[in-house]
Amino acid sequence: MSGVVLVTGAATPGVAHAARRIAEAGDVRVVAVDTTLPTDDLGSVKFVRADIRTPVISKVLAVEDIDTVVHMDLAPMRSRGGGSATKEINVIGTMQVLAACQRAEAVRRVVLASSAAVYGASPRDPAVFTESATARGGTKSGFAKDIVEVEGYTRGFARRRPDVSVTTLRMAQWLSPHFTTVLGTYFSNPVLPVPMGFDARLQLLHPDDALEVIARAALEDHPGTFNVAGDGVLMLTQAARMLGKPTLPIPPLGFGSVLRQMVHFMGSDVSPGVHRLLTYGRVLDTTALREIFGYSPRHTTRETFEWYAESARPGLLHAWGITR
Repeated sequence: MSGVVLVTGAATPGVAHAARRIAEAGDVRVVAVDTTLPTDDLGSVKFVRADIRTPVISKVLAVEDIDTVVHMDLAPMRSRGGGSATKEINVIGTMQVLAACQRAEAVRRVVLASSAAVYGASPRDPAVFTESATARGGTKSGFAKDIVEVEGYTRGFARRRPDVSVTTLRMAQWLSPHFTTVLGTYFSNPVLPVPMGFDARLQLLHPDDALEVIARAALEDHPGTFNVAGDGVLMLTQAARMLGKPTLPIPPLGFGSVLRQMVHFMGSDVSPGVHRLLTYGRVLDTTALREIFGYSPRHTTRETFEWYAESARPGLLHAWGITR
């Protein structure tokens, strides 16, 4: 085999799928790590129980002779431990992984599965974010702050190890009917709270496109930072109509707090900071992905949402015979 790839965060379904895709796409051996056993099938991927927040990750790199690291253990929220556990994994975990990579002479490629959350969400945002743009607001707390810090540490690593090809993938929101995602959790509610006076532009990423980009980055040298998203946008109210779900307008002031309380009452949950995305939206320019990375997403934002909607439980408006 031509190399050994380490994938972090294997207990997350999307990450497990990515590890399996990498193993199937190239002549490589894939090792996946996490603190808990994945529930999804890993196929030929070897699983190692390891906590990336500890120096043990250095031992994994050495024992398995890793030459490529795909860091995907980043999440807006954890099922257990609350915000402190999330930040520990996202930030402290990244620091440990990069420190291990810096000491491992065999490592020649690092891929960071980052998020478009690095751009934040605010009323001062540009119509479209390019990779050179910086956040105008909404990155002072939560997952967005974590991602800003994570990318900062990754740039520092790239300066210290110029011999390593470093790829940063800033991905739009994934949406799938097969595993939990940030927007999928929100759209699963019978009534969708929305900020009064706003209609956010949403841009989505189909898991197939996400996994293909990650696999290519893991198997080929594509140094640089790339936005990854499907073409086009979908307005929040359009998405609600397509699902047949009524919206409940809420005054923008305090929308985040009310959103969390309402969704919790309906038996679900929302990621911290998602209220800003649902208010101001976010759209990415993917020119660099197409022209430099060499990949054109096969699924548009609308196609991704229609695929998700086909498997979603019919909304109240559909049940009442009200069509869009």
